[in-house]
Amino acid sequence: MLRDRLAGSRAGSLPWLLRRHSAPARGREDHPVAGRQDIPFLVCEDIIRSVRYRSGVGELADRLRLPRDEVDRGARAYLREMVAGQNRIAIDSWGRFGAYVSRAYRIDIARARLGELRRLGQHHPLVFLPSHRSYLDPLVLRPALLRNRFAPNYVLSGINLSFWPLGPLARRSGYVFIRRGFAGDEIYKWVLRQYLGHLLLNGCNLEWYVEGGRSRTGKLRPPRYGMLTYLTEAFCDRGVDDIYIVPVSITYDQLYEVGAMEEEARGGTKRPESLSWVVQYIRAQGRQRGQVHLAFGEPLSLAGEVGRHWATLPPVQRRRAIQKLGIAVMRRIDSVTPVTAMGLVTLCLLGIDGRALTVAEIKAELGPLLDYVRRRNLPSVAELPLGDAGGIERVLEVLISSGVITCYGEGTHPVYQVAENQDLVAAFYRNNIIHFLVNRAVAELVLQAAAEEHYRDPVAVGWQEALRLRELLKFEFFFSDKRIFRNEMRSELSLIDEQWPELLRSPYAAAELLERVSPHLAHRVLTSFLEAYLVVAERLAARPSHEPVEERPFLAECLGVGRQLLLQQRITSSESLSVELFSTGLQLARHRGLADPGGKQVADRRAAFVRELETLVGRVHRSRALALRDIGAATSSPPASGGRP
Repeated sequence: MLRDRLAGSRAGSLPWLLRRHSAPARGREDHPVAGRQDIPFLVCEDIIRSVRYRSGVGELADRLRLPRDEVDRGARAYLREMVAGQNRIAIDSWGRFGAYVSRAYRIDIARARLGELRRLGQHHPLVFLPSHRSYLDPLVLRPALLRNRFAPNYVLSGINLSFWPLGPLARRSGYVFIRRGFAGDEIYKWVLRQYLGHLLLNGCNLEWYVEGGRSRTGKLRPPRYGMLTYLTEAFCDRGVDDIYIVPVSITYDQLYEVGAMEEEARGGTKRPESLSWVVQYIRAQGRQRGQVHLAFGEPLSLAGEVGRHWATLPPVQRRRAIQKLGIAVMRRIDSVTPVTAMGLVTLCLLGIDGRALTVAEIKAELGPLLDYVRRRNLPSVAELPLGDAGGIERVLEVLISSGVITCYGEGTHPVYQVAENQDLVAAFYRNNIIHFLVNRAVAELVLQAAAEEHYRDPVAVGWQEALRLRELLKFEFFFSDKRIFRNEMRSELSLIDEQWPELLRSPYAAAELLERVSPHLAHRVLTSFLEAYLVVAERLAARPSHEPVEERPFLAECLGVGRQLLLQQRITSSESLSVELFSTGLQLARHRGLADPGGKQVADRRAAFVRELETLVGRVHRSRALALRDIGAATSSPPASGGRP
């Protein structure tokens, strides 16, 4: 490792190296910012004058068959564009700016793992990989870490946010601006690896958003593997002892930008970032929006996850190792994301045909849900104020004030429903907790499949159905491997009834067990995904099988036809009309080979895909009918009085 540090220094001087690299260590022990006064120009010079850089440019020029001077000029330009500094004054100024922009929130930080992370950070670089909900995420996370005596992260961010005047200040406070698309630019990729290696060798902490962009649906997006690959290459190349990856969950009670993301999901155009956009965004944060919850998942050792000899593996095995690492990060983010009051209330109000509910009906729905949260010991915010009518009304008032739901109070009792065209906004808050409910929803559909198969073994049918659903939904949710998933299904069925193995021996008993499920969740969790997939399947089946599928026009077609099907009540959820969901449905179809040109065999398989989804959509609709029946039964007597907002 010392040899690697000397190779990276400008002159191979051990005294110079000790002076240059003692500052980060002092910063860890004294003040979180002390000693991190790196000036971008000097960092560039350090890298450019190193033996590693000079030899690397020569090797890259030979590999690309380009003149060495041309490669050197390109690499220097990229490096100067990329390199950030950490000036104490700039960090403090950026922190004050971030505190003002995020003034709408109180920060709730889970402290259970902070001590462990601080101990790891004394000896190893930490790489924080948070979920990405908002532009506010880095303005919330890094200051929270600084207040808890962590060294400041270098934040890898999109270069679209580097505009004046914020870009120069952010760069001096540790923001590394990365280009969005550089897949074919070998020089840029090489420079990025060199800079990451420089930061890691200096013991710097990093932060980026592994989803690659903000969630438009409220649940985690699939991970992007590019930066994880560059990080692993830099780790193996520089001989760093180890790096610890820290999954981070960031959850907001409310979020201003959800409305804009809803428009994008409906096919609208994303507004480009600019100074006027920033001014409008800052003004919109003036109203209190509750809390932002930070929670840290179990850290992963990069040496333990991918091994020190990763670079010597065949390319296929390297890709699999990175994919496995990315999925592990996402699962650990999901595991610590807290259940929120907003998530539970919007869950109750969605998926019931737009029906308005009284406070008493909402309370009746929440009772089994809260019991489910307790029985599974799910992480939740410090207080879930949903145990009584008053607490429920306070949450409803917040949702009303933000325009997500409406209240009609001119009758005998106030009734609440999701506001017109706000289904995707309400779904965003519900989807913050949806990952905890997917297995339960799958278990309900397993019971339906077992009840429908009158001449086969219901248990065998159930397991087959569970694995089929796991395969169908794998691009939406991060399921455990098959062995663990099987045990999770057993646990879910045991929560419904501990005698389920005996009851499932008969399809009639399976039907009776399904009737007793409380609460019914399959329709609330899965309807939007399955109906969106059905639209994709039908549009594929309607196309000549020999024609190629162009993604953008195809998604626009799905959006238009989906609106028609909603008006015709062939699909029931306006949440299904989402470009994001149609895109995932097309990804599933491509995975199955259904989007490639072909002959009659492709046409037949597309038709089978439609039938499969029609069956599943029919089942979630039956789940909705059972839930509506339960609401009516729970409140058949006059509801308890509920206050009006």
